[in-house]
Amino acid sequence: MKIYHHIHEFEKIQNAIVTIGTFDGVHLGHQKIIQRLCELAQERNGESVLLTFFPHPRMIIDPENQSLKLINTIAEKSEILSKLGLDHLIISPFTRDFSNLSASDYVEKILVEKIGTKSLIVGYDHRFGKDRQGGMSELKIFAQQFKFEVEEIPEQDIHDVAVSSTKIREALGKGQVELAADYLGYFFSLSGPVIKGDKIGRTIGFPTANIFIEETYKLIPGDGIYAVTVDMENQKSYKGMAYIGQRPTINGMTRNIEVNIFDFTEEIYGQKIKMNFLKFLRPDVKFDGLESLTKQLHQDKNDALAYFKY
Repeated sequence: MKIYHHIHEFEKIQNAIVTIGTFDGVHLGHQKIIQRLCELAQERNGESVLLTFFPHPRMIIDPENQSLKLINTIAEKSEILSKLGLDHLIISPFTRDFSNLSASDYVEKILVEKIGTKSLIVGYDHRFGKDRQGGMSELKIFAQQFKFEVEEIPEQDIHDVAVSSTKIREALGKGQVELAADYLGYFFSLSGPVIKGDKIGRTIGFPTANIFIEETYKLIPGDGIYAVTVDMENQKSYKGMAYIGQRPTINGMTRNIEVNIFDFTEEIYGQKIKMNFLKFLRPDVKFDGLESLTKQLHQDKNDALAYFKY
């Protein structure tokens, strides 16, 4: 899969089979659209092209609203899409100027002149152009005008998997990582460099790696303890339990993301690690001291290990 970080990097091709969207989460519904895209590209002896945008359009159209958190960073989205058989991924910057393109200009200048669209596949509720003024009826008119075919993935096909990015965000916010994995078709993850903490975990036998999430727009699951796997830069993977919360037992002031990696003693400050969230173990609670906390952590580890053995 070739990746382009601007529409202007892409050179128009002869037989482009295209889909468009933000595809946050690249969930099972999205995967149905992409599967059809790749099938059609093969049938037509064409090349599959996915056009997506970053930042997310809502970040530009409503910049004061910081409530939108995304399931994937742009790097994570690219990695997931790379495994789905696409030929081309265009990540086009979403700007104010772009948001003001009329539906007609969007189709003519982007889809036809820049990409060379011969077939366009979209979900049943796809909207485009300034103020989302364009829909399927407009697309059919433009398709006749500019000589390309348009195919809509029916509502029933998408609803068969009963999934949406909004549902996944809500599940993750409640700590329901297993439900989110069912919707996504893979485990939700957080990635970031390991930073120094206050090392309290070491004093009670549970040293943790503190993770810094660089992308402020990245969704963080609800507070609590989770069974996770941890992928290292050297491609090795370990089991562990992650903590998200403000550490109320020691009157913590900031929300921490940290992981106790089982059977692991190496120093990894500065290394980037990836945590895959497999199961929610318990909510975050305040204990009456470190002794009670330590006792609970032993139970948490046993619960995590029992999950891994299951």
